[in-house]
Amino acid sequence: MITVDVRGLGCPVPVIRTKEAMEKNPDQTINVLLDSEAAKENVSRMAQSKKYAMKIEQGEDEEYKLVLTPAK
Repeated sequence: MITVDVRGLGCPVPVIRTKEAMEKNPDQTINVLLDSEAAKENVSRMAQSKKYAMKIEQGEDEEYKLVLTPAK
């Protein structure tokens, strides 16, 4: 499992880093750690466009963990 920590980074960096992780690890589940609603929405849209299944876990103070699983 791959973890991409993009907390504290502004868009489009979270999307770019998540996409890079997807391209380098096409068969792996990827955990993305985020701390803004905008980044969560943007990464979610990109993951859906690439046919990844997604589970969103919300922590405190707009912290999110997206669990992205590639389509089989």
